[in-house]
Amino acid sequence: MTSNLNADPAELAKFSDLAHRWWDLDGEFRSLHQINPLRLEWINSLCPLRGRQVLDVGCGGGVLADAMARSGAQVMGIDLASKALKVAQLHALEAQTPSIQYQEVSVEALAEQQPGSFDMVTCMEMLEHVPDPASVVRACAALVKPGGWVFFSTLSRNPKSFLFAIVGAEYVLNLLPRGTHEYAKMIRPSELASYCRAAGLDLRHTRGMAYNPFTRRYWLNVDTSVNYLFATQKPAGAAP
Repeated sequence: MTSNLNADPAELAKFSDLAHRWWDLDGEFRSLHQINPLRLEWINSLCPLRGRQVLDVGCGGGVLADAMARSGAQVMGIDLASKALKVAQLHALEAQTPSIQYQEVSVEALAEQQPGSFDMVTCMEMLEHVPDPASVVRACAALVKPGGWVFFSTLSRNPKSFLFAIVGAEYVLNLLPRGTHEYAKMIRPSELASYCRAAGLDLRHTRGMAYNPFTRRYWLNVDTSVNYLFATQKPAGAAP
């Protein structure tokens, strides 16, 4: 691991250790599988996936990437957690997922190699795990074509989010493995909006995500105080 790579070795190790559980619907990533249809439907409603060239940044075991490929997109998933990528590749083979490939490369390196190559870029639940999230946003903006869409999801940093996303989700309800998130690395919507503006991305839509522990149901709403999603777009006249 090179010292200038925008990745935290401890974070990579954490998700690599859980790699074999990515596709266990009742395991540590069950909440990811439960929210995936919501994310997919929202993305598809704003930028229909069929026929699109799509990049999934921080794809992990391929939960979203696989779903987007099955919705008709040509998908590349990238990550730096080797074991998670191997799980994603194995799942694609076993499930015979069409039009999908995975690569172990940083988003910054790929942006240098293939600028302006994708109709859409997704970066979900990843920004709060890297040392420099603004660098990831810039790279995502560089990779998307003019007029293309970039989708982000992450966690806000405030007392409510600490209570719900860390204390509640990780320690009380056991929705996520303990230690999944660090409060200091969470990103306020205003901060992410600033990163997007600086990268030349226009913020088009926002959504929040809520959870009812009694019904075990997730849904999208307008409250961005805990989990939230951004839909951004690169202006059509921007340089590739």
